[in-house]
Amino acid sequence: MSKLQFIISSLFKKNRKEVLSEKSLIRQNIWHKKQHISEMEKEIEAEEVFEKIESLPEFQAANAVLMYWSLPDELPTHNFIIKWSKKKQMLLPVVKEDEMLIKPFLTKDEMTQGSLGIWEPSVQKEYINKIDLVIVPGVAFDKNKSRLGRGKGFYDKYFVNRHIIKIGIGFDFQLIEKVPTDAYDIKMDKIITRSRIIE
Repeated sequence: MSKLQFIISSLFKKNRKEVLSEKSLIRQNIWHKKQHISEMEKEIEAEEVFEKIESLPEFQAANAVLMYWSLPDELPTHNFIIKWSKKKQMLLPVVKEDEMLIKPFLTKDEMTQGSLGIWEPSVQKEYINKIDLVIVPGVAFDKNKSRLGRGKGFYDKYFVNRHIIKIGIGFDFQLIEKVPTDAYDIKMDKIITRSRIIE
């Protein structure tokens, strides 16, 4: 390795450590804020976010929508998924080892808890057809449409070489000034919170 390559490599490693450290601090900060939001506030914010989504031409035109079955600390999605499963093909991610598979949502009763504690469709068959829209969870987002996830990179890996409309959603406080990013972090096409639409 030449001296120049060594310097570049050292700077990259230093940069990477700084980004990881910043991401960790943001995750902690958002986690603390989530502890102070009531169940009623979560539902109110979710209702307003999903009203905005329902009015989007991209959602109205979509036949197959990939979402997430929300964890207790996320913007609630269960009612929205159940409601729209009667009219559209609603899909959910299933984590298998280090990759994300897509399976159809059928009913709430046909869900099992996966290895990461996330509820997933119990159907065996994967969905391999076209997905029109993805509604993406995140820990934080910014005005440049960057997204900070939980750190596993499942969504970023899934989006590589896939041209799908991606809408990040969250609580108002999850929209921050700047999300630190790595080269492999995928940007959203839109960010929607209770009081903002960024496109």
